Amino acid sequence: MMLYKTNGTCSIGIEVELDPEHIVRHVEFIGGCSGNTQGVARLVQGMKAEEAIARLKGIRCGSKPTSCPDQLSKALEEALAESA
Repeated sequence: MMLYKTNGTCSIGIEVELDPEHIVRHVEFIGGCSGNTQGVARLVQGMKAEEAIARLKGIRCGSKPTSCPDQLSKALEEALAESA
């Protein structure tokens, strides 16, 4: 399991776990809007990390340049890089 420290969001971190085939097995946000982050975490479970990244990357929260889903895409990219 990897802990990613978020930047620019209400959440302060994201725990991410991928299996050897890059399937998302676990996502847990630390902080943030509980209902929204739980929903995003459950939606990506079982999804290929590359697909989740493609869907989430670039999403913004209001006028902020990032969002919790965007930060999750960055966490998944980091997890993929670590597994390579």
